[in-house]
Amino acid sequence: MGTPGSENGMDNKDKYIGRVFDERYEIQSLIGEGGMSVVYRARDLRLNRSVAVKIMRDEMAADEDFRRTFCAEAHAVAMLSNPNIVAVYDVSHSDDIEYIVMELVDGITLRQYMDRRGKLQWREVLHFTRQIARALSHAHERGIIHRDIKPQNIMMLRDGTVKVEDFGIAALENEVYENNGQAIGSIHYIAPEQARGELPDARSDLYSLGIVMYEMLTAQKPYEGDTIAEIAVKHINAVATPPHEIADNVPPELERITMKAMCADIGERYQTAEELLEDLEQFSREQLRPAEQEEKPLENPAVMPIRSVSEMSKERFLLRHRRARRVTFLLGSFGALGLCVLMFVYMWNFWLKEVFSPAERISLPNFVGSDYQKVLDNAELASLYSFDIVYVINTETESGTVLSQNPDPGRSMMITPDGIKVSLSVSTGKVFNPVPDVVNLDYREAKTRLKKAGFLADIENATSDSVTKDYVISTSPMAGEQMSSGSTVYVIVSTGPQTSYIRMPNVIGLSEEAAITRLESAGLSYGGSDRIYSDVDPGTVIGQSADAFTEIEEHSKIYLKISLGPQE
Repeated sequence: MGTPGSENGMDNKDKYIGRVFDERYEIQSLIGEGGMSVVYRARDLRLNRSVAVKIMRDEMAADEDFRRTFCAEAHAVAMLSNPNIVAVYDVSHSDDIEYIVMELVDGITLRQYMDRRGKLQWREVLHFTRQIARALSHAHERGIIHRDIKPQNIMMLRDGTVKVEDFGIAALENEVYENNGQAIGSIHYIAPEQARGELPDARSDLYSLGIVMYEMLTAQKPYEGDTIAEIAVKHINAVATPPHEIADNVPPELERITMKAMCADIGERYQTAEELLEDLEQFSREQLRPAEQEEKPLENPAVMPIRSVSEMSKERFLLRHRRARRVTFLLGSFGALGLCVLMFVYMWNFWLKEVFSPAERISLPNFVGSDYQKVLDNAELASLYSFDIVYVINTETESGTVLSQNPDPGRSMMITPDGIKVSLSVSTGKVFNPVPDVVNLDYREAKTRLKKAGFLADIENATSDSVTKDYVISTSPMAGEQMSSGSTVYVIVSTGPQTSYIRMPNVIGLSEEAAITRLESAGLSYGGSDRIYSDVDPGTVIGQSADAFTEIEEHSKIYLKISLGPQE
């Protein structure tokens, strides 16, 4: 069961037990909790089945932006349907509560399994990785990135089935700590681009999966360090020790696949989950291919069983029947062969002779630089060539000018009845379009709209107290102005209000009340407390979510760990 709530804003996790949400989901017991939510076992009264209900913590539900992101992610994930993904059945949000109804998985996490077993056999690694890759492939095809692949988010059933949970949602827990620069619980699996603060994509999930593969093969994480920052730097710059130098019996091909998946250079990494799956399937076929069977020796007639008269009569009948079928087959084959000869003679006389006879060939002229309309209107050229026109935006060349051709000029071509096919790339010249209005749009959506309108986008960042982070403040030229296609539009994107940093105080050893006062006087926000048993006096702070004396953003939320005293 969860620990009781406190007067300082912590969730009272028992308050939901026994309640029925939306006249359907009866909350029964606590399963676990994370940084942003608490998970309960519940009963779906309408379908009479057990489910898991994830309820957002009160302090998270109070953040409107976080609620909106949480709901958007949950609705998107609810569209996924794959045997290797924990299913999301329902999403509900009201004025006072946000929750997700999920498949209740009867099993343990891959983290728990690895802690019990240590280094896994390569066949287990292959079995688990293929299932995780299938889950990623399904989600990536639908535009959903997990962003937090790690053993804690992978469930294992008793029959060996693997299910990935919290697609698009797990990483939101880390955003609770985003302001103080921490990536709690995921820094060992984070992709280099995420460590640099860049947006993750499908290849980031594949990097994290590569780290999980490495840990399964070696029972070690590839990068360790005394601080989060040190580990993050290793993800970016270091090269992991090859698994075979740590563990025995690691197949070279499986090691190569692992190291490619966790390559720091995103361009050298697997680009899609399908590409990773293809290598895994090929490795599986090569490793599990059965050995060649030895030829079976002939039976010894001396020890063959004596057959009855009826059996021998039956066998003589079958031999005659097979002989008659062979004769019929041969007659049919000769008849078909004769028919083919007659058809060939007929076709040769009427058109094959013309096809295989020496054909007239000409040298392809140079059309580059010509006016394509004059080329098309030339009757002599029209009788010899079949032109395919491809228009290319080129503001430096007059409209209608042929920029290139395929095949190249001077190539010897055979004249055909349908004409020699030639592709001409033709300049559109300067095409003027109005600049679309992208102000107050997310910069990614702005880039997409500008591209569709025929423009390039050059992103510049600026602080703003009125425009949300990552949204467009202004463009140059402004919306509505006419510009030639291919021109660059300069987009000013908000980085949010100007950030000031302060030094994180050390509140460990203080009472909870004194620690909260100390945080608020330093310009920080108190986010809540977790209570755990320890040898320290009850009510004493034994942990803080940001390291003491580090530089963090002003007004960051700080979470505390409070001692409950020794456990009886």
